[in-house]
Amino acid sequence: MKGFREKAGASKCFSKSTPDTPNRSLASVGSELGSSESKSSKGSLLSSLFNSAFSVFETYSESSANEKKAVHNKSNGWTAAVKRLVTAGSMRRIHERVLGPSRTGISSSTSDIWLLGVCHKIAQDEALGDAAGNNGLAEFNQDFSSRILISYRFDPIGDSKITSDVGWGCMLRSSQMLVAQALLFHRLGRPWRKPLQKPFDREYVEILHLFGDSETSPFSIHNLLQAGKAYGLAAGSWVGPYAMCRSWEALARCQRAETGLGCQSLPMAIYVVSGDEDGERGGAPVVCIDDASRHCSVFSKGQADWTPILLLVPLVLGLEKVNPRYIPTLRLTFTFPQSLGIVGGKPGASTYIVGVQEESAIYLDPHDVQPVINIGKDDLEADTSTYHSDVIRHIHLDSIDPSLAIGFYCRDKDDFDDFCARASKLAEESNGAPLFTVTQTHKKPVNHSDVLGETGGVPEDDSLGVMSMNDAVGNAHEDDWQLL
Repeated sequence: MKGFREKAGASKCFSKSTPDTPNRSLASVGSELGSSESKSSKGSLLSSLFNSAFSVFETYSESSANEKKAVHNKSNGWTAAVKRLVTAGSMRRIHERVLGPSRTGISSSTSDIWLLGVCHKIAQDEALGDAAGNNGLAEFNQDFSSRILISYRFDPIGDSKITSDVGWGCMLRSSQMLVAQALLFHRLGRPWRKPLQKPFDREYVEILHLFGDSETSPFSIHNLLQAGKAYGLAAGSWVGPYAMCRSWEALARCQRAETGLGCQSLPMAIYVVSGDEDGERGGAPVVCIDDASRHCSVFSKGQADWTPILLLVPLVLGLEKVNPRYIPTLRLTFTFPQSLGIVGGKPGASTYIVGVQEESAIYLDPHDVQPVINIGKDDLEADTSTYHSDVIRHIHLDSIDPSLAIGFYCRDKDDFDDFCARASKLAEESNGAPLFTVTQTHKKPVNHSDVLGETGGVPEDDSLGVMSMNDAVGNAHEDDWQLL
């Protein structure tokens, strides 16, 4: 991740047509592991593993084209190939090479678990398996399994030869999960839990429909790639958190231009929080209240002073690893009622971190491979089992990649004010190492929407990119901030 240049170029809003994405090599998993020379041997090993794993799909794709088989035969072929790959355990072994062996379950301690702003108290007898204890652990399990999981799927992407996002799409999938939770909180509320029986809530099914794997689904990986072209998104290429956040901003803007205010797939403003001068000078990102207000006004087309708002805060908290000074404050963000968790993981292998217990980060894993399922928005009897998981995985907080993005959802102005108060207190108690700060207004206000324009274009320079490591070394300070 580090040293990855998230470069922007001129672009316009995308249409519903098939994306014209660059055809890049999927074989190089070195990009999935980061560009550091110290990881080159590991990247080479995983590259060969991915090549072997993908051979069944490439062979099938070529034979299908040559023989012009029927569509239903193709579908059967993909399904069989996926089953062979997953059953053989290839993807789980690859996943363990990237993230390390999975740690599952919770620790046997009695410490609280914070899951997206909700505290689950685990009694000692529960941690030891005593059913006589209170139901805190059961409540946590129900809460965790109600979070939406979006993982690798197999489906042709645009007009490229790439038929899956395996090996490069984990950042996109992790970001989809974060946005999906924001929609759950907005439409169904934080206390919502997945029903045990059908029919499901219509709002829940409609949310899953938005993230289907086809161009007809507004927040599909296909549309994200098209919207993020200006930030370097392309099928087969890995992308960092900052570019991912900006791509969601661009996608929402383009869809807002195409539909009326009452028909928004994402019924909230998006505010990507950057540092001074839009992050060009580095330092802690600044939540500017006036900027948030402008984003709400633009979203409502001037019809409201405030709207629901999604805050995305891309951060780089060190060079090779997270600076230990940031870990306490990073952990405390999960206590915010507005918390949407973190898009991050180990270097080059993104996950969706939804909670913390002591020094462990609890996450949903997008690296499990599943066949494509596109759920109709009116199908209240749909099988949604692949969109949830009851396997609780965790990694140590100090082992996560320093490049990450934090999300927050504020329902209204009062909720936003509460967030600002909590964030300001967190910054004051950070011992000089705040994750981000809060201010009423910038000295030189920056409105990224004005910079991009309504067409979604961006200036042809590197001001939005992450500086290369060679450039950043000369500007490194005690906090190890890499410039955004």
